[in-house]
Amino acid sequence: MAKEGSLTVVGTGIGLAGQITVISKSYIEHADIVFGLLPDEAADQWIAGLNNNFVNLQPFYEKGETRVDSYDLMVEAMLEQVRAGKKVVGAFYGHPGVFALVPHEALRLATAEGFPARMEPGISAADCLYADLNIDPGTVGCQEFEATQLLFYKHLIDPACHLILWQICIAGEHTMTSFESNKRNLELTVEYLRRWYSSEHEVIVYEAPFLPIHSPRIERIKLIELPETTLTMASTLVLPPARQLELDLETLAKFGLEEKQLAFIRNNK
Repeated sequence: MAKEGSLTVVGTGIGLAGQITVISKSYIEHADIVFGLLPDEAADQWIAGLNNNFVNLQPFYEKGETRVDSYDLMVEAMLEQVRAGKKVVGAFYGHPGVFALVPHEALRLATAEGFPARMEPGISAADCLYADLNIDPGTVGCQEFEATQLLFYKHLIDPACHLILWQICIAGEHTMTSFESNKRNLELTVEYLRRWYSSEHEVIVYEAPFLPIHSPRIERIKLIELPETTLTMASTLVLPPARQLELDLETLAKFGLEEKQLAFIRNNK
């Protein structure tokens, strides 16, 4: 038998008010209490307008020594209300399952303790990026990494597809305490990427717009210029393909195919 309390985490989208789904908005409106981790005061006020029992999670950053400590405090605050039998909603900027540790951990714990728990998707920065930059990830493929994870682990980069690096502002930041860019870390990031890309390769610094009156940031620079470029926590680095796709003729032969039969691949190089 399910316990009385419940947890639902929802995404509010990137664009304020306009990108939230109907069902996510309904969850917020009918919750006993709503916790929100949102980008600014305007977003907080909008959510509070839907449900006046609103708790802003941003102040928890000041209570923890590291971001991980702060996340643990946020999760515990939400679970405390679930255990008290309340219908709890966590409202998170963008998609609650994308680059969001708190929703995943809160759902894991709630489920482990026997409470009903679910996630509703939202429009993420990736969705906005594909639209604003007119990129179809199905054309030549797309690789996406959190910038620091890419640097610290043995990933394989394919320069024939799009490479998207999230949280490029704090690339190489391992202390979980800083939200500021570090020029030396960015220089090392460029050095790392030059294994696959030339220093002159054109890259894009992208930031999704938060308000309808704003335009996306689409700044095209050379890779070597990255350390001198102003970056924020909203900045994403996009590296367009550096070479064309190459057909795997050996695998084609196994499928009994010839290159001339693959016009759609030729057209999508």
